[in-house]
Amino acid sequence: MLKNYFKIAWRNILRNKMRSFIHVLGLSIGIAICFLIFNVVTHSYSFDRFHPDKERIYRINTLTDWGDEGVFPNSGTPGPLGEVIQEEVSGIEDKGRLYTMSQTLVALPSSGKVFGRSNNATFADGGFFKIFPREWLAGNPETALLQPESVVITEESLHKYFPGSEASDVLGQELMFADSDSIYAKVTGVVADYKEKTDFIFTDFISFSTIRTEEQIEWYGLHDWTSVNSSSQLFVKLATGVSRESVDNAFEPLIAKNMEAKADSGYGTRFFTEPLSEMHFGENYSYDNVSKVFLNGLILIGLIILVLAVLNFVNLETAQAISRSKEVGIRKTIGGTRLQLITQFLAETFLIVLCSTILAMVFVEGIRGLFADYLPKNFSIEYFSVYNVLFYTGFPVLVSMIAGIYPALILSNYNPQRALKGELIKSGQFSVGVFLRKNLTVIQLSSSIAFIILVLVLNYQLKYVTSQPLGFDKEAVVYASLPFMSDPDKMLQLQDRFNQETMVQSASLSGSLVSSTSLWTSDAKVPMDTTEKEMYIQVMNVDSAFVRVNGIPLIAGSDGIDRKDELLVNEQFVKEAGFTSAEDALGVEIGYSGEQRKIIGVVADFHSRTLREGIRPLLFTYNPKFFQTVNVKLNSDQNLAAAKEKLEKIYLTVYPYESVSFNFLDTQLDRFYQEDVKIKNVLGFACALAIMISCLGLFGLSSFTIAQRTKEISIRKVLGATLQQILFLISKEYMILVGVSFLIAVFPAYYFLNDWLSGFNTRVEMPYLMFVGAGLGVMVICMLIVGIHSYVASQTNPAKVLKSE
Repeated sequence: MLKNYFKIAWRNILRNKMRSFIHVLGLSIGIAICFLIFNVVTHSYSFDRFHPDKERIYRINTLTDWGDEGVFPNSGTPGPLGEVIQEEVSGIEDKGRLYTMSQTLVALPSSGKVFGRSNNATFADGGFFKIFPREWLAGNPETALLQPESVVITEESLHKYFPGSEASDVLGQELMFADSDSIYAKVTGVVADYKEKTDFIFTDFISFSTIRTEEQIEWYGLHDWTSVNSSSQLFVKLATGVSRESVDNAFEPLIAKNMEAKADSGYGTRFFTEPLSEMHFGENYSYDNVSKVFLNGLILIGLIILVLAVLNFVNLETAQAISRSKEVGIRKTIGGTRLQLITQFLAETFLIVLCSTILAMVFVEGIRGLFADYLPKNFSIEYFSVYNVLFYTGFPVLVSMIAGIYPALILSNYNPQRALKGELIKSGQFSVGVFLRKNLTVIQLSSSIAFIILVLVLNYQLKYVTSQPLGFDKEAVVYASLPFMSDPDKMLQLQDRFNQETMVQSASLSGSLVSSTSLWTSDAKVPMDTTEKEMYIQVMNVDSAFVRVNGIPLIAGSDGIDRKDELLVNEQFVKEAGFTSAEDALGVEIGYSGEQRKIIGVVADFHSRTLREGIRPLLFTYNPKFFQTVNVKLNSDQNLAAAKEKLEKIYLTVYPYESVSFNFLDTQLDRFYQEDVKIKNVLGFACALAIMISCLGLFGLSSFTIAQRTKEISIRKVLGATLQQILFLISKEYMILVGVSFLIAVFPAYYFLNDWLSGFNTRVEMPYLMFVGAGLGVMVICMLIVGIHSYVASQTNPAKVLKSE
């Protein structure tokens, strides 16, 4: 019997090719989007889920509250906290410390091999391997990281540094790590690589005890409770039965005890535990973090697209019910039960969904290629994983039941006698089916209008912020990173080499770009009449050419900062410090970093960060030891690509063991809004799908309505009604549906956009005309679809329609 159901269902699908094509196309798009998002979500939630007792592992984070200036979370902690946490906070079974290193040069002294710079080296203590145990291929896990100048490497590093060697053969071998200083460490252990997905990218673990002298501890910022460095990472494993809330509360007396000296300085600090499962969505080491807001938005979009596809299916099936009424009447007359009819129609739905699922897998690869830049790094779809096999088997059944049950109930409920006569609804009788179909269409149209509004306003705001003046010249400026803690003399040598080139206007050294996502903050004390005013400020480390290279206007004084006791400030600093003019600030000595420093110049305000933020009081300081970036202003008449290539060659003559790539400053600035552009493009894609699916649904509803009113249209034509009158008669109902849809769509769109726009310090006013434009656009599309149907119906010969009357 079941085989017969599917055979008849397949014949019906082939007989109604256009209807089946629309069904399969709509559903396959919805299923493809859901399948891709399902895999993105499972991928994002699969990181570091393999560690033993993972639910008891937490990273300690720091939250600094600067009152009106804002709250600043940091994944790092002060160095002293890592030393005392296990003694002063109860309920901690193990603690593990990391100090991550950036761009560390690795070499093998015995052979003179240099392996380039890596972000995969870190300082670690033995507790880290207790919390995150590894398979040890060589060495003693209890003692491997006890002694200074010891290093544990992974299999990956073993094959890289000592190709062809066994793990036990490399114990005692010496590696050199060039960070703030050259560290010569002996290999004391080799551990297996992780096979599972993890954010712990480290391959070289140098013993934490290597940082032991007072000078080293101060250099790495581990000496002071008020020094919070994101490189200083602290993990804990809680004892069984201990809650994270109790640990969070235990930090309060610890802060009061060790940070009370800063209690009146205008800010507060607290520590809190972050579950290991949340680390992938925050600050991680692979820089492949995923925003949970973006992820939840993807889930919501996927569900909306799928719901629209299912509603479209329901609309089209119920719209086609009138053409199958006689089939139902005959089946019931010859003894078919309602259950058999429901099973028949569900079998047909299942076949359509099954075909849609197969086609969806083809669409998935196309969509994945189209949005490759929006997906996580190293993302791949394991089509035969347990989760995906469950998706293939369970999803078609679930969608078939959701999408097919209502049309099946409607069709199987027809009275055989009335169905054979073609009388499905009594005149004047309320029809649940018609009412439901209209409301489903309203939902589809509302979604389309909301998506259009979101895309239009997001695009408008992004164009606005990217067209705003930034307060500096971003054209023809290229930059590159300097080796970490490079010799200041070598950096000056590189700068001089660049300045000798005719294609270069000027070159500058700095700690960061003129505008970037990095933020260095501190406090400064400005002398008042009898007291001092403490200010929360942004700090940039620059040389005397920085202002000139970046085209920042000088308001007063000199921009030639070349001494550690000199400072430049911006206009916002002058304003908040209480000076009446920029000239009044010149020569004033302020307290910064425990020393008195003199203001020698004032520069105009510029946007040193994204336009989501306002301009902060800014202080330029000079400390060549900490320069990390070289900035080069090129002559505008140069071939920029050739100039960039030549700069890279010069760079390698000064730093032959480095790799370098110069980038354009304006390209870097475009990345400020990369996440917003992703949201806009994803919403644009969802908007296109929603409109297409909604049009298919509208096609179904209008065809159903016009099929019911064919005789009415013919009678009106016989009585003299014009084409315009007939079109208006049918279209006015849909104009009302679009109007209702517009009113429903406006509220969620406004709520989302208002929240998103409030995140920008520089923003447009809410463009209400775009709301109206979106509604009118959908109205035009709707009228075109309905108008075409109405026109075809009105051109039918009334004699053919009314011959049975």
